[in-house]
Amino acid sequence: MGLRLIDLPQEIYQGMPVFPPHQKTMIFPNMSHDESKKKLGFEFATNNLLINEHGPTHSDATYEYDRNGQTIDEMPLEYFYGPAICLDVSRVAPDAYITAAILKEELERSGLHIECGDIVLLHTGHYNRSYGREEWLTRHAGLDYSAGEWLAKHGVVNIGVDAPSIDNPADLKFSGHLICREYGITNTENMCQLDQVVNQRFLYFGLPLKIRKGTGSPVRAVAVLID
Repeated sequence: MGLRLIDLPQEIYQGMPVFPPHQKTMIFPNMSHDESKKKLGFEFATNNLLINEHGPTHSDATYEYDRNGQTIDEMPLEYFYGPAICLDVSRVAPDAYITAAILKEELERSGLHIECGDIVLLHTGHYNRSYGREEWLTRHAGLDYSAGEWLAKHGVVNIGVDAPSIDNPADLKFSGHLICREYGITNTENMCQLDQVVNQRFLYFGLPLKIRKGTGSPVRAVAVLID
């Protein structure tokens, strides 16, 4: 028996696509090896990062969509680490919605089940289809209210997607985030490589940085599979 680790976050780099209202990711040198050797007598190289909490692969604090919610440093770590499954919803068209009926069908097809406290990742196929293209931020499937409510009522604490948002860009009610607010749960967006864990149960790690009063945090999302 062995363990396999599947890396699920996007690469962080200057020029990466970021939701337009958010700070663009900027990475620039702080000190080069030569500068450090001259100043300190030893070679160190360091960079500075300017990044939005919700820019790369990230999880939301409930405070982001609920002013009475918890900030990222206050949220239970169990929301970001624990048992998980991944369902395949890649058949849903980019302009369409992921419904409760679709989730039920895909759960039955997978042979899996959802337990209270689970993390559920949804493979929409959007990363493989559109990352780096203009439609990456503007055209992707998202949860409708029935789907979000169905997951929340099953006790799901974290909903992950390989798209910029759990909401369809055309959904001005932000149904997925609305459910997260109503049930006090989180979501993880901008994931990738979910095709490698689809229809499987595994252990998930996506721990946030302990940002004081943070509205969210970048995460290094990892699936641990036992072969």
